[in-house]
Amino acid sequence: MSQSTGGTRERIKAVALELFTEQGYEATSLREVAERLGVTKAALYYHFKSKDEIVTSVVEDRLERMDTLITWAESQPATLATRRAVIERYADAMFSGEQPSVMRFFEQNQTALKSLSAGRELRDRMFRLATALCQGDDSPGAQLRAVLALFAVHSSWFAVRTPDITDAERKQVALEVADELLAAIAEPPTRVPDLSGRNS
Repeated sequence: MSQSTGGTRERIKAVALELFTEQGYEATSLREVAERLGVTKAALYYHFKSKDEIVTSVVEDRLERMDTLITWAESQPATLATRRAVIERYADAMFSGEQPSVMRFFEQNQTALKSLSAGRELRDRMFRLATALCQGDDSPGAQLRAVLALFAVHSSWFAVRTPDITDAERKQVALEVADELLAAIAEPPTRVPDLSGRNS
């Protein structure tokens, strides 16, 4: 491995995710990850001491993306335009770079994720983002629609089974379904100025 330390870590995570997705997290050993990388187990240990550390690093990358989006979403007005922008930014992040392989890993290894603290943090961020999506409407229906809009992005990786569909087409379908859900979330009522003079 003659790459930089950062590049080496990213390569390890990418290869590990491939194996975790192909074989399952529990069924994959660090030795198999090292073999596919073409390095010794000791070289792999220099960067990650366990499978949990690899997954935690992957989740932390995603948490950073989500924290940035949540902060932005919470600072925006509670409008349909904001909700659409949030879900589009979220989909852009989830469909970019290595994220498709990350999404497939998450979908196929839910049990392993639930047992890790990083997985629980990810769940917490999902609910925070859903809360930001339904700002201005705290009804049970709005809360459910916000969560389902996010789930539309996730589930597109396994629920859409059309042969030869491209990632761009998959993303478009997810956004269309999410938009139908977001459009049903109410916007807060516009305050009408009191012109009666009673408050003056």
